[in-house]
Amino acid sequence: MSYPDRNNPYNFDAFIDWRKGFDYYGDDEFLQRVLKRFAGKEFNSVDAEARKFSKKVSFKWRDLSDAISVPEKRPYMMHYDGHRHRIDRIVRPEETRILEREIFSEGIFSAATNPWLRLLKMYLIYQNGEACVSCPLVCTEGLIAILERFADRPETKMILKHCREGIDGDFGIGAQYLSEIQGGSDVPANLIEAVRDGDSWKLYGNKFFCSAAHADYAVVTAKPSGSEEVGLFIIPSWLPGDRESEKRNGYTIDRIKWKMGTSELPTAEITLDGAVAYQAGPLERGVANVVGIVLTYSRLTVGLSAAASMTRAAREAEKYSEFRSAFGLQIGRFPMLKAQVDDIQMRARRTTAGGFKLYGDFLSLEGGLKGGLQTDESKDLKRKRFDVRELIMLQKITAAWDCTDALRDAMSVFGGHGVMEDFSSLPRLFRDAAINELWEGPRNVLLTQMHRDFQRASAWYPPGEFISSVLRGAGDPITRDMGSEMEDLLSHKSLLTMDEKTILVCRRWDDFCHRLYHEYQNIALNEVDR
Repeated sequence: MSYPDRNNPYNFDAFIDWRKGFDYYGDDEFLQRVLKRFAGKEFNSVDAEARKFSKKVSFKWRDLSDAISVPEKRPYMMHYDGHRHRIDRIVRPEETRILEREIFSEGIFSAATNPWLRLLKMYLIYQNGEACVSCPLVCTEGLIAILERFADRPETKMILKHCREGIDGDFGIGAQYLSEIQGGSDVPANLIEAVRDGDSWKLYGNKFFCSAAHADYAVVTAKPSGSEEVGLFIIPSWLPGDRESEKRNGYTIDRIKWKMGTSELPTAEITLDGAVAYQAGPLERGVANVVGIVLTYSRLTVGLSAAASMTRAAREAEKYSEFRSAFGLQIGRFPMLKAQVDDIQMRARRTTAGGFKLYGDFLSLEGGLKGGLQTDESKDLKRKRFDVRELIMLQKITAAWDCTDALRDAMSVFGGHGVMEDFSSLPRLFRDAAINELWEGPRNVLLTQMHRDFQRASAWYPPGEFISSVLRGAGDPITRDMGSEMEDLLSHKSLLTMDEKTILVCRRWDDFCHRLYHEYQNIALNEVDR
């Protein structure tokens, strides 16, 4: 019986103490098994470093991430200083600066950092949500990948060094300024003009969606004067000697956008008015290099971020179900809720295993990423490169979609507390996950792109052979049936014809791609659990 008690002693302290004391890597046996399975001989060295790193991310950085997530600490613009000088300063809280400085000082993208350690560090960091570091991390990774191929002058070589290895302990941060108001994902519709100025360029026009606007450098797309080709350029936020006086490099930050999620990250509208820029790669290969290299890293990260968010959500939902009681029972003993928690856990583990398996496939690519489908490589390498390209897009749409579902379910385990921003991180992670669904290509765009890719490649890579390759280990019935289904869906000439049949094929293609990547994840999970 429950009698009135005006001094109700109930509290959440036991659950909160557990949550505060949880070590993201040291206390996660499943994650350790995933790393051991896919890192192979690198496991012991990566494991030792991960245990040290996890102490930072699980406690101090977790608390800093929580501290900067409140509305009153959102970044804002200071356009002018007290003497009427245009400075376009993005004002961010000190906690953000500390967090950013400590994370980037880890040298995550240094040539000396083991790739598996890099992956694991990013996965652990992403368990804390955006926090104004997740997006800048992957933007910096994409910038470095471009410059490792195309840095051919002192300025771009210095930028590469600053971002990858740091200069005097300071590490450069990268951004991507690709979207324009008329284009969005339609990069070829860009209207930014690039005007040659000696051995560099000057850029003019408006970019409408510029994430990490506080960064030191940005990858920017623009069209050379009189050309329809989209080139790829690097712009420094300040020219040498101008940072101290806050004189921007020929551009203004017009405003910071008010976003549903990733709120700690300044995403801005920017006007370029003669910004000095350096060419990165052949002008006619700008779109191919953006999609094939820069956005590929971003899409890989969306999958990793989704796995990390789901892992934290599953962990906390499971523990809360063991702590909280209602109607005389621990809520985890109600079959309906137990099934829900098990589903969240399964999604998190499946997505994590799949993400690490795909990263292993990615690392094994000889020569790394390349722009476009056309290469002069052997058939086997060409097919392997194609596998990774398409799996990365499949992971992006599937993991991002599953993540919002898993986080929504996890919040419901907490009942009304689940939507309280000061009770747990789950509402913030949910809002960040909603952004990830749209970042680097919404679902409909990538599904259409993949359908076109598979049709273009079908002459040298039949759909059934692709299925057999990426689902190796799934068993003959699954590969046979999915191969046959894929061939049927690709027989529809185009997904751009507006008629009832095409709309039906689009729905089937969406469902098929979701199931296809789940099968890949299941194979990865089985490998971990063996």
